[in-house]
Amino acid sequence: MSVRFVLAVAVAALIGGLGFASPAAAHALVQPDPVSSYALTTGRLWSVVAALLGLAGVVIGGLALARSAGRVGTGIGRRGSIVASAAGLAGAVIGGLVVAAADGGPGTGYGIVGGYIALVVGLIAMILGGLALARSRRTG
Repeated sequence: MSVRFVLAVAVAALIGGLGFASPAAAHALVQPDPVSSYALTTGRLWSVVAALLGLAGVVIGGLALARSAGRVGTGIGRRGSIVASAAGLAGAVIGGLVVAAADGGPGTGYGIVGGYIALVVGLIAMILGGLALARSRRTG
């Protein structure tokens, strides 16, 4: 089995799993009562998870881009660009679900600020991963 096939199946399973899980995730993100500003609610937890996924994608995408530009001797290269794109996509999708499920604004416990941050960071990770992948195809 080729690596491309395994990655394609993994990404399809991730997207399909998120598609089936999105109604359940949206239901779990709804908070019935106002909460403390220091409480870790499910919305805030999911937004932190999404932001960390996006941040990991940005780091890996930056390393892959530096490797493809020849600035770093040892790097992660082409696989890293794919991982960065996948992590960015997952962070952006989860952040989008958090934002879509939020009923209130900032400070209500729904994690809407973290959801927007995860969307932006996930998009940046996807852009970095795409740039590194395009550059690795041109050079090698």
